[in-house]
Amino acid sequence: MKILVSTDIEGVAGVFHAEQTRPGNGEYERARAWMTGEANAAVDGAFAGGATEVLVNDSHGGFRNLLPDQFDPRARVVLGKPRYLGMMAGVEAGVDGVLMIGYHGRAQSRGVLAHTINSGAFARVWLNGKELGEAGLYAALAGEFGAPVLMASGDDVFVQETHALMPWVRYVETKSADGFGSGTSLSPAAAREAIAAAAATAVRERAQAQCLRIAAPVTCTLQTLTPAHADLFCQWPALERRDGVTLSFQADSVQAAVRMLNCLSAMSFMLK
Repeated sequence: MKILVSTDIEGVAGVFHAEQTRPGNGEYERARAWMTGEANAAVDGAFAGGATEVLVNDSHGGFRNLLPDQFDPRARVVLGKPRYLGMMAGVEAGVDGVLMIGYHGRAQSRGVLAHTINSGAFARVWLNGKELGEAGLYAALAGEFGAPVLMASGDDVFVQETHALMPWVRYVETKSADGFGSGTSLSPAAAREAIAAAAATAVRERAQAQCLRIAAPVTCTLQTLTPAHADLFCQWPALERRDGVTLSFQADSVQAAVRMLNCLSAMSFMLK
């Protein structure tokens, strides 16, 4: 049984400030070690639950945050960008389930460091009228490959919004949010213990999980943070402007929609 672990950083225990998520400072170095620890706990739990192969996808920022020399040697780590499937790279290898570690609430929620793909450009994202954050977008992408999400971890806002979308998933609440940059956290050690236990149970009970599916064709509606971003994105002829900050495009699949969103995200750096 092959399991994919997709690991972000904003939902990791102890992480509350943007400085902890950006390379080039000591706070980030500590946070990436905590991120690696939680991913490693998921790896350990996956093997304990019956996995025979585990891939770990570094899913934050430049996709090169995890510390491979600290990993269980049974795991393989997916690093670097660009890559077509982004946070779900590895699912195309025929995985039997996905564990989402360190995930966060969608943009405009009250969760810790909440955003959707690009905190400096995207305000809200809908696929076929359903508003989704990163967990929903990538769970639906995984669903197109027949891979269900089995377990997920993050703050209480993330857990609440994602449970409504995927009630079969086993969740670990690593912290509770008081606001965008504050809250109460488990210790890294306690978070690792809880993640390992939940991952083992989720993998063992994989047969009870479902795939999140969004039927094609897909209409993606995007609300940008500023009209300038909509001006830029609508240079692409496939996009239709609806108002000052709202645009839409059609896609043949969730994968195609997510790839387009990631392209728009990359374009947005022209405005910085």
